[in-house]
Amino acid sequence: MPSTRTANNAKNQNYEKIIHDVQAGHFKPVYCFMGAESYYIDRLANYVVEQAVASEQRDFNLIMLYGADAGADKIISAAKSFPMGADRLVVCVKEAQNVKDLDLLAYYLQKPQPTTVLVLCYKNGVLDRRKKLAALIEKTGELYESKKLYESQLPGFIRDYLSRKRVAIDPKAATMMADYVGTDLNRMAGELDKLAIALPENDRTVRPELVEALIGVSKDFNNFELLEAIIAKDVVKANRIINYFDSNPKANPVPVTLSTLFKFFSQLMLAYYAPDRSDCGVALWLGVPDWQARRNVIPAMRVYNGRKVMQIVHEIRRADARTKGVGNTDTSAGDIMRELLFFILH
Repeated sequence: MPSTRTANNAKNQNYEKIIHDVQAGHFKPVYCFMGAESYYIDRLANYVVEQAVASEQRDFNLIMLYGADAGADKIISAAKSFPMGADRLVVCVKEAQNVKDLDLLAYYLQKPQPTTVLVLCYKNGVLDRRKKLAALIEKTGELYESKKLYESQLPGFIRDYLSRKRVAIDPKAATMMADYVGTDLNRMAGELDKLAIALPENDRTVRPELVEALIGVSKDFNNFELLEAIIAKDVVKANRIINYFDSNPKANPVPVTLSTLFKFFSQLMLAYYAPDRSDCGVALWLGVPDWQARRNVIPAMRVYNGRKVMQIVHEIRRADARTKGVGNTDTSAGDIMRELLFFILH
């Protein structure tokens, strides 16, 4: 079974190949960008449109259609039109998943118009690859599936995104961004742009301090500081942070803290099954950067045994249920978190 890192590399290679071919002026009669991750769908569709037809020619040579309003007949009619004063006509169908008779495009693709570039943006789903339409798109054009990234792949996405802007990022800052922003890549791209713009010309590296200042992670205490205190079994600091969170619930919501703890201890539980307990071996097993295994996972394995970690995961689930009112009538969220922290540290 390929690792998430390998799967992500394969997807990136396919993405980069499409970009490279379009940049070189090699256009296919049809592109279908589909899947659960809208970020890559939008980027590829916009890039094809930008490269296929010049901005001054788009009034006559770019036809934008929307799935809810466009049936297959309308799409085919537009695709069979001819460009005006340009080499190509681009027909871009947004929200193609809403075209009820989309399968009828198979008739057009048996003999597509050579001067037309048809772009289908099919979000939150995929075409049935067993059907004729998908087979014809693969044969005559590009069928690209944009999948949601795993959380473990986010630091790599962050580094690659900033690298294209000639910006570096500290590993801890990348993890903070991944944990705080999550897998919404459109939001992530916006936040990374904000960080890149804020950097001085003489220092093009994003550090944790900048993430704290601009993205909204508390400068005083945050979930990353809490996790470090738990790994170090620093009882005083961990309790100080939990008390601070309790006094600032809007800035430090309990569900986010519980999610951070659950993610870490679930990962730690998996680490005990790694065939190679070295930094590199554990990192490869978990699909995380080496530094993360070295800094967080390996030290935690030294102070928490597997049995205790399993119990902690159970207690985190229980605390989550209690904060939502399950089996709990009068205990505050702050007291629930203090009880959980006591269980973890003792």
